[in-house]
Amino acid sequence: MDANNVDMFLTANAKFLEEHQLLFIRERLLAMDESRWRMLQFMQFQDPVIILIVSLLTGPLAIDRFMIGDTGLGVIKLLTCGGLGIWALIDWIMIMGITRQKNTEKLMMAIY
Repeated sequence: MDANNVDMFLTANAKFLEEHQLLFIRERLLAMDESRWRMLQFMQFQDPVIILIVSLLTGPLAIDRFMIGDTGLGVIKLLTCGGLGIWALIDWIMIMGITRQKNTEKLMMAIY
């Protein structure tokens, strides 16, 4: 893989991914086959800031959890009204990191 393309990809998508994984992701992308590069260029990642805004506006409704793909936790959060508000408060603090983790996992699955 071309180092210039990898660096441009990481520059454009770094805010969506876990920061401590970027070096490992760069190494994996450099070792990746050219034929898989086109698939990576069209990957869509969830924006952690948008997910945080959705979480702030609709905390107990669990829309944030459904958006990041945590359907099971979303149903539980919805049925308990955000854990009586406690879970919604915790999600306001943690949802951006969880979103970056989900994006990183999605990219890792595409790389391997």
